[in-house]
This record gives sequence, C-alpha cells and structure tokens, in this order.
Amino acid sequence: MAELKRVLSYKVILLITINSMMGTGIFFLPALGAKIAGPASLISWLIFSIIAIYIAMCFGELTSMFPKSGGVYEFSKHAYGRFGSFLVGWLNLITGNITIAMLILGAIRYLLPVGSSIPVIIVSIVLLLAFSVIAYTGMKTSATMLVTFSFITLGTLFAVIVPGLFHASLSNLDPFIPLGSFSIFLAIFFIAETFFGWESPTFLAGEVKDGAKVMPKALVTGTVIIAGISLLFVFISIGSMGWSEFGASAAPISALANLFYGGLGVKIFALLVYMAIIGSVADWIVSSPRLIHAMAKDKLFLYQFKDVHPKFNTPHKAIILQFFLSSTLVIVGAGSYYQLLHILVPLLLILYCIVLFSVIILRYTQPNTKRHYKAPWGKVGPAIVITFFLSLLMFYIRSDPNSIKSILFALSLVALGIPLFFLIEIYYDAKMVRKIDNLIAYLTLYTERLMVPRSVRKEIIRLVGEIKGQTLLEFGCSVGTLTMHLAEEVGKDGKVYATDISEVNIKLARKRFQQRNHDHVIAIHDKHHSWRIHPGIPTVDLIVGIAALGYVDKIRNVLLHMNRRLAIDGKICFVEYDKFFHIIPTVDWLVKDARIKHFFREAGFVVTVERKKGIFWENIFIYGKKFKEVKADIQFDPVLD
Repeated sequence: MAELKRVLSYKVILLITINSMMGTGIFFLPALGAKIAGPASLISWLIFSIIAIYIAMCFGELTSMFPKSGGVYEFSKHAYGRFGSFLVGWLNLITGNITIAMLILGAIRYLLPVGSSIPVIIVSIVLLLAFSVIAYTGMKTSATMLVTFSFITLGTLFAVIVPGLFHASLSNLDPFIPLGSFSIFLAIFFIAETFFGWESPTFLAGEVKDGAKVMPKALVTGTVIIAGISLLFVFISIGSMGWSEFGASAAPISALANLFYGGLGVKIFALLVYMAIIGSVADWIVSSPRLIHAMAKDKLFLYQFKDVHPKFNTPHKAIILQFFLSSTLVIVGAGSYYQLLHILVPLLLILYCIVLFSVIILRYTQPNTKRHYKAPWGKVGPAIVITFFLSLLMFYIRSDPNSIKSILFALSLVALGIPLFFLIEIYYDAKMVRKIDNLIAYLTLYTERLMVPRSVRKEIIRLVGEIKGQTLLEFGCSVGTLTMHLAEEVGKDGKVYATDISEVNIKLARKRFQQRNHDHVIAIHDKHHSWRIHPGIPTVDLIVGIAALGYVDKIRNVLLHMNRRLAIDGKICFVEYDKFFHIIPTVDWLVKDARIKHFFREAGFVVTVERKKGIFWENIFIYGKKFKEVKADIQFDPVLD
C-alpha cells in the first residue's frame, strides 16, 4: 500500500511554516490593532509575540513526540482518546475552511477594493483548482510552489519595511496610549490571528525528513521570524502614517505603497499581496488533506479518504474533497473578512487551549515517551497561556455586544460534529453498532418493512434456492425480519441458527419466534459477533445475512470462520449497502465488486456480485458457494480469548 514519503527538508518546512502562519493577518490586522489601541498596539504585538513563541515550543514538543500527518489531531488522539480527537479534528477542519474563505476575501479586498467580486472569485476558484492539481501530483512539486509563495510574501513585506525605516517618525507614536490601557488587551484578541496557523505545518510532519527533530526547530524559528517582521511592520506603519490614518486604512499595504512608491506602487503591491494571500490558500490546500487522511485512517472519517496515490504518494481523494469544500465556501461564504474573523478567533483560541492542555496531560500520562524537544515549564506554562486565552475571550465578550452571538455560532459549528461522530462510529465501530442497535431495536422492529423491503427478502429467498430441511446460519439477524421467512422455507425438519451483536435484538427476535412456534430457530446473542462466528454454531448448509459484514472488525476472520462452518458447495448469500442516501459510500472493501470477490475468494468462496437500487441506498447482493477448504490461521483477540 502506498504511503506518504518524507521528502521535506528543514529549510523547506521553515518557509512553509512562515507562509502558513502569515495568512492575511499581517496584511490587515496591524491596521485593526492600531484602530483599537493606537501606537500602544506595539505592546499588544510584543506581548503576543512572546506568547506565540511559547506556543510554538509546545507544538514543537508534541510534534517531536508524534511526527505524523495528523498534526493536532494526532496529539489529541493520545491525550483525549477517540471522541476528543475527533472533535479536535472536526474543529480543525472548520477553522481550516474558514481560514481559506478569509484568505480569499482578504485577497479580493486588495485586488478589487470596490465593485463586483465575481470575476475575482472565479479566478480564485481556478487558482484553487490549480493548487489542488499541484498538491495531487506530489509533495516535491507542492513544496516548490509553497516556497515560491513564501518568498513572495517575505519580499512584499520587506519592500515596505525597508523604506518605512527611513520614513518613520517617533512623533507619530505620541500620544502612545490614546485609547486607554484596556485597549491593549482588546487589540491582542484581534491581532492574535497573525500568528495562528501552527497546526498547518504539523499536518506535513509525516513528510518531513527526521520530522521529530526538524519540526520543533522550524515551528519555533518560524514564529520568531514572524514576530520580528510583525513588530517592524507595525512600527514603520504607525511611524510613517500616524495611528489614526493607518487604522482607518482598509488595505494597509496599499496605503504604505502609495506613500513610498506612488500610484504605480499601489497597483503592483495590490497584485503582490493578492499573490501572497493566495499562497497561504495554497498552503492550506496542500496541508489540510493530510488531516482528513489521518482521521480516515483511524476510521474517524470516511475510510476511502485514507488512500494514498500509488504514483504520487499524496492523499489524492482527500485533496479532491478539500477542493470542493474550499470552492463551496468561496462561492457561498457570506459576510466580510472581519465577520469571519469574529467567528474564527474564538474557535482557534479554543483549539489552542485544547492542544496546550494536551502537553500537560502527556507529561503525566506518557512521561517516558521520547521527546526530541521539550518546551520549558511544560506542566505549568501551558496552563498560564490557557488562562490568558480564556481572559482574552472574556475581554472580547465584555467589549463587543455582538461577541456572544459570534461565539455561539462558532460553537454551533463544533456541535454539528457530535452527531457526525456517532454516525461514523455506527458506520465502522462494532461496539458502537451494538450500543445503537440496543437503543433502536424497537424502532427497527416497527420500521422493518421500510428498512428491509419485502422485495429484498424475496430476492434472497430466490437466490438461495431450495433449502427445505437444511441447516442454516443467519449472521446478523437483527430483530428476525429475514429469519421469519427462512424459518418457513426450511420447515420443521430444518434448523435456523440466528446470531446478532445486540442482546435487545435477540430478545425481540426470540419473542417473535415463540409467537410463531418456530421451535427450530435458535437465536444466539454474540457480543464478539464482529470478528467471529459463534463457537456454538455447528456445520451448516447455508449462511445468509443482511447488513452484517460492513461493520465487522476482522472481515478476513469472519469469512474464514464461515468457510470452516460450511461443507464444500455450501452456499452463502449476503446483502450489504452502498451509497447511503445515494451519496455516502460504504466501507472500503465493499465499494468495488472486484475487491469483494477477492476477499471472498481468499476465504475459499466463489461469488457473484449484483448491485440494485433501493429506496435509501444501493443494495449489494453477494451470493455463491464454498469451493475449497482454507487452512489459513485465524487471528483471535487475546483479550477476549
């Protein structure tokens, strides 16, 4: 199976780190900070620069422990478990896509300050497509693109910083605190996004040479560089224009370009800033699919998105998904840059609090895990920064009457992930299937005619042929919907064994069998149903099942168990589901007919696969017979056995 390759050097990941963190923040937020706090915003930048460097150290420690493509999701998996890591991954997907929308809107503001934005949106989507194609075709090509954009970003900033050093006047810093000391802390809340983005390069850690040692160095050094550039930029901007004029500017660099280079400079810098911001979009287009890839590998996202291209060694399916997500947000994204900022900053503060707290947790729970880099004061420092971030949120709430609305909306986006988590768990996790099946057993009973239509049951009976007097196993009988038909077909001279992972399903099924006097049906609850055939099942002539194979933990085990329960020429017939609600694909091995046949042939079966449209999904009919005994070893769960 293809895997991501470690091809990125220290210099490359350093430039990518700088590019990913710069975003739009450096081009807009110095002006916003000046508007809120005047020249005293320099103190805001200095305070947060120190905090940002410490946060980078914490990210460095975590990445040195787990230099994998999941980034913050990977850290959280070890600190918080499955549900916690999913929420962190989901939160990161939300913030990543809001960031992309912000970057596009920020770029539009520079390139087209007034008038229709439709032409620029079209150009932006074309660029997103181009970036996605480059990301698809390999990390080396992507790295070249991202490094190029990094130089454009740095070159643009230094092109205004250098002449600004000669224009800046200290008199423009007087009075230094015109809007009160409280404004300094409020400004910190809004300028913080300039430094945000540590998570993006961590998604690429799995493709960095010697990532455990290189990533911490790149994260810390990159943050120090950004801090220095930001402080210089804010100083020359306020020093050259005055804080009130600079704070009122919608496009600060354009205003500085006009001051230093005249009208032609404005046009050139508008294009340069657009390219610099679009370069940050490129960074997210390259890095975000690695998060989707990591979550899919752990079955916390649709499993198909774990795939790595056999030639390009990129998470190609995740890249395609990211393109459509980004394009949708660019097209339908409502609101201005600053409205998105009000949603994004609280979410990122929450995300970073969670990541920082994982440093403390892992210091206690995994003290012996090798750390190539350790942040200073690892058990206390993160708690201080978390307290500071929570204080920033409180300052924001006190100062902005609309803040509660923005924060609640941001949290509602996170809350959407909770039902998604349970849907995914139902989709893949046998333990969760058991819990949910127990919970909805009565609903399953009352809706069985809708969920398992009579046409499907009749087709199964047709495919298995004459079974009167035979012994059969229904693997995954649910509440006995199909079992009732099978019991009638085999007659009193036959026998039906029905197993299920849910004890409530079995309880309801037994009651139904007793009411129909089906004494020849034996219902067995098997909590280990997802990886075996119950040891109490004897040799049978036929094995059938509906929606029973898609969630098993060890499909090879289950099929080998079936092989050993069937005589040569014994029959099998299963119905599985694909394209739930005609959109969502099923588990990986059931997507392609050739793969299904391969799994069954390895287990000694020859099968036919037919797909037929259902009401809510596509029905996959898998039927055939055993053609040989397979002596391969069966893996057993050491805990259960």
